[in-house]
Amino acid sequence: MPAMIPARFEVLDERFAGTGGDRFLEQVFDRGRWLEGPAYAPAARVLLFSDIPNDRVLRYDEVSGRTDVFATPADFPNGRTLDPQGRFVSCEHGARRVTRVEHDGSTTVLADSWQGRRLNSPNDVVVRSDGSIWFTDPSYGIHTDYEGHRGTSEIGARHVFRLGPDGGEPEVVADDFVQPNGLAFSPDERHLYVVDSDQHTIRLFDVDGARLRGGAVWAADDLGYDGLRFDDGGRLWAAAQDGVHCYHPDGTLLGKLLVPEIVANLEFGGPQRNQLYLTATTSLYTLRVNFRGARPR
Repeated sequence: MPAMIPARFEVLDERFAGTGGDRFLEQVFDRGRWLEGPAYAPAARVLLFSDIPNDRVLRYDEVSGRTDVFATPADFPNGRTLDPQGRFVSCEHGARRVTRVEHDGSTTVLADSWQGRRLNSPNDVVVRSDGSIWFTDPSYGIHTDYEGHRGTSEIGARHVFRLGPDGGEPEVVADDFVQPNGLAFSPDERHLYVVDSDQHTIRLFDVDGARLRGGAVWAADDLGYDGLRFDDGGRLWAAAQDGVHCYHPDGTLLGKLLVPEIVANLEFGGPQRNQLYLTATTSLYTLRVNFRGARPR
C-alpha cells in the first residue's frame, strides 16, 4: 500500500483560502535517488519521470498504481514534456541533447549542439502550441559524474534555447542566466517564466513570436525554485525546497503545499487534470486537488 502523508496547505494570502484536495499525499514510489521530469500522457494515463543518478526513466500507471522501469540506461534524463502530437520530448544530461520519442518507439535527436559546439546538459523543456520547442541548458549535468558525465562547457555559457517547428539549428532566446532551469508558458502563451536556480529567482519574459522581451525578476525566494506549472486559474506553481509554492498572476505568493522532501518538479494528470504529481528527492507523490492544471493550447 502507498504511504499516506498528511497534506498541508499553508495559506499566506486570503486568495489561497479554499485551495486544497485530499487530506493525504500518497507516496506511490520511494526508491529513487533524485527524481525529476514528470510528464503525463492522457491517452495512456501514464506518467513518465526520471531518476537521474540511477540513469533510468520510470513509468507510473495511474490506473493500476504500478511503477515500472521504462528505460535504462537512458542517458541520464532530466526534464520532459508532451508535444501536441502526444510524443514525449526529453532532456538528456548524459548525451547532452534534446530528443523526442516517436509513436513507433524510435528516438529523434532534436538538438545536441549550437554553432558546432555541444550543448551543456539540457535540463527542462516546454513545447508551444505552434510546435516550437523551448529548453534550458545549464551545466549541472557536466559538473560531475553523478547526474551525467563530467565535462567542459563548449559553449562557455548557459542559455535558454528555441527550436522552430521545423527543427534546424537551435537559437538563443535568453543569454544572461547563471543557471537556467524550469520554465513554463502562461496559459495564453504571451509570457514565458524561467527559473534561474543559482539566483533563486523566477524571471518573466514577454513572448514576441520567436523572440523574448523583458526578463525582469518576477519572484524570488531564498529556498530557490526548480520546475514550474500553471493551473487553470492562471496561478503559477513552483517546485521548491519545502514543497510547492503557488503564485498569483500578479506575483504574490499565495500559499504553499508543504512536502517532507525537496520537490524538483510537478505535473497535472488524471482525466480532469486535477491529479497533482510531485517528483521529490526519492519519491513520487500524488494528490487529488480541487483545481486543474492549465490545458495545453
